[in-house]
Amino acid sequence: MTEDTVTRAAALLREHRESIDRLDAILVFTLAERFKHTQAVGVLKARHDLPPSDPAREESQIARLKDLANQADLDPDFATAFLNFIIQEVIKHHEKHQS
Repeated sequence: MTEDTVTRAAALLREHRESIDRLDAILVFTLAERFKHTQAVGVLKARHDLPPSDPAREESQIARLKDLANQADLDPDFATAFLNFIIQEVIKHHEKHQS
């Protein structure tokens, strides 16, 4: 490889990593915003003696996310696993409000 090729590759790598860093920040802030809303839902459910989980809603959200994943060219199984992880965290928060 020539020095010019290596320099161009290093610049491209830096650009990709900068984009990844920005996207990671977006993901973290988006998740934080999402959890603020789900925590409010947990408080509302606790006040009205509603169950911490809603299987019908979860099923609907998984189907919706799979469709979005397909549209975005993202592995729907990965998207489902990611959403299931988030849902379990939300349920844990809701259960804390129930006690």
